Amino acid sequence: MASVTFKGTNMTLVGNEVKVGDKAPNFTVLANDLSEVTLDDTKGSVRIISVVPSIDTGVCDAQTRRFNEEASKLDNVKVLTISVDLPFAQARWCAASGLDNVVTLSDHRDLSFGEAYGVVMKELRLLARSVFVVDSNDMVTYVEYVSEGTNHPDYDKAIAAAKEAK
Repeated sequence: MASVTFKGTNMTLVGNEVKVGDKAPNFTVLANDLSEVTLDDTKGSVRIISVVPSIDTGVCDAQTRRFNEEASKLDNVKVLTISVDLPFAQARWCAASGLDNVVTLSDHRDLSFGEAYGVVMKELRLLARSVFVVDSNDMVTYVEYVSEGTNHPDYDKAIAAAKEAK
């Protein structure tokens, strides 16, 4: 399993570690209107799955904005930002941020995504900061489990992977 810390404290990750070359595991999360969303709902597109501990923090806010800004320049790329924040809090953040095209999804209900991708921090019941690029055929082409939860991911590598994915 990947090894991560949060504010310098070692975290136990729960779930299955995902690696480049794996078929992307399906999951069920909630949209802001409480409807269910699965990976299959975006089939046929390249997906950048941007995972954040909480949308309401500085690094998470910056990560969400950066991936959405970069992806808006790419054809057939969708950015899914996933956290365990309640859908209502995510909707509030989207409204306050002024970003209309951000897709925020909540894994609060049953940690379906977090366990499928091995990013549940057991001690905090939050998702570990991570990035996954999934191609249009549901194959994982890029994985980053950010080693310290308060650090930024490698935006350039993730965007490059999304550009290369088909």
